[in-house]
This record gives sequence, C-alpha cells and structure tokens, in this order.
Amino acid sequence: MTYAYYKKKPVNTNKKWLAVSFFVFGFFLLSSAVFPILQFQFSYSQKFNQLQNPLSTRFYNRSGNILGEVSTDLTQLNNWFVADSSSSPKPESQLSSDGISAYRLSIPSQKIQDATVIVGSMDLKKSLIQYPQTALPGQLGNAVIFGHSVLPQFFNPKSYLTIFSTLYRLKQGDEIYVDYDNIKYKYLVEEMYEVKPTDLSILEQRFDGRYLTLITCSPPGTYLRRLVIKAKIVDF
Repeated sequence: MTYAYYKKKPVNTNKKWLAVSFFVFGFFLLSSAVFPILQFQFSYSQKFNQLQNPLSTRFYNRSGNILGEVSTDLTQLNNWFVADSSSSPKPESQLSSDGISAYRLSIPSQKIQDATVIVGSMDLKKSLIQYPQTALPGQLGNAVIFGHSVLPQFFNPKSYLTIFSTLYRLKQGDEIYVDYDNIKYKYLVEEMYEVKPTDLSILEQRFDGRYLTLITCSPPGTYLRRLVIKAKIVDF
C-alpha cells in the first residue's frame, strides 16, 4: 500500500506582517478623517445651535441662494454662489473701499497673525476674502470674510487653504484684530452658529453697529454646513 504525505507549506511571515501593516495604516487613515468630524458633531455642532440669541433671529432671516456643489472648486469664492439670482441679498448702500484693496486680520487664540484679507477677490488659496459690498472695517455695517478650511489636523495658520480649520474652537469673548488703513480695530466674538449651505442672509447689512462675520465650511473638511462667527467692534 502506498502512503502519501502532505507537508504544509510554512506561512510567509513577511507577507502576513505586510498585510497587517496595510490594514493598520488604512484604519489609521480612515479614523484620522472620520474621528475629527464625529468629534466636531458631538462636541461643537450642538453647542453652536444653542448659542443663537434673539439678535440672530432678527438679523439672519434664513433666506437665500444656493452655494456651489461639492464637485466644484470651492477654493474659488465665485463657485460658492449661483450667479445672477434674484434671491441674493442686496446691500443697502454702495460702500467705497477708499482705494484700499487689502488689509490684515489676526486671531491670537488660533495663532493667526496678520493674515491678508483682499476685498472682492475670488481665490481662497491666496488670501482670506471680504465679500464685496459688505461694510469695511471700522464702518457701520457687517464686514463679511470668507476663509477655507480642511480637517483640523492639517491646520496651518500660514496656509490659506487651512487657515480657518480651527475657527470652531473660538469662544465668546475671544479677540479678533483687524489692521485697516493704518488703524487697528478690535472685535470680540459674540455668536457662533451654523447655517445651511442655502442660506445667504449672513451677507445682509445692518447699520446699528460695527460687526465682523467670519465664514467657513463646517464640519472642517466637509461642505455640509457653513460655520458663522459673528463679532462686534469694541474700544481698546
């Protein structure tokens, strides 16, 4: 009688560890993207909605236009809005820039120092952008500034692609400084909240005070909502 013997081929430990390494690396990449968004949802997003007060209800009427689709390049501000829509907010007055097209913005708590704000530009890769026909710093009205954001772990206060990634960490009473036309203005954060991407009422003007509004995408790294930081000017 003939007997057959089968010898089990030894497992290649190098391939095994390579597979485990790829799995761990993939899990790390996935969690590094998903965890900050989930943390934002549970830790911050609920808080923002609770911070609204009656001033917000009067000032932001939740009407508006449609922002750009995710498939568009949202580093270009003109892609955030549908052009020539009759529902877009209309400024109450034509505001002059006095020939000044750029100024500086600093947020000490977020280590943002002398970031360039360009009035009426469209490229968020190169600067922060003040939306045209909104009030200039120091004037009565609402100066509206847009900035780009990504996942917070990639935050770099010197990169305009990431500069507003940690804006959600601001607290009421935090300081924002603006250097415009050789004058330094100080603003204090009053409100933080989110709006839907279809809401353009944040561009509207009111002239009972001097306001500053910062806007970016929310949660950071997504285009689901818009984070709104509203500040009011104070004396030094």
